[in-house]
Amino acid sequence: MNPSLAAYGFLALAIVSEVTGSSLLQKSEQFSKALPTLGMAICFAAAFFFLSQALKVIPLAIAYAIWSGVGIVLTAAIGFLVFRQALDTWALFGMSLIVLGAIVLNTMSRSTVH
Repeated sequence: MNPSLAAYGFLALAIVSEVTGSSLLQKSEQFSKALPTLGMAICFAAAFFFLSQALKVIPLAIAYAIWSGVGIVLTAAIGFLVFRQALDTWALFGMSLIVLGAIVLNTMSRSTVH
């Protein structure tokens, strides 16, 4: 398997794990619910494990930028769809800039690994 493809696969798993962990953090109600709290801890541990695997190929700054950008957007979508937390225009504008930054990194930067 292509090492770059595997690294981006691990990064995707890290992002999904982190977003799931953040969603369970909301459900844990400040750690007062045992099952969501346990699930959150497992998801965050998995997220950092998968990120560490991605970092074998992808530079830290690039991986973290992608993780943060995609994670913010996915977390906001879950906040809206699951927790009914609405976002205003400026929040959406700011998130659009983050996504644009991730796109610029992946399409124009020579620091990325493809």
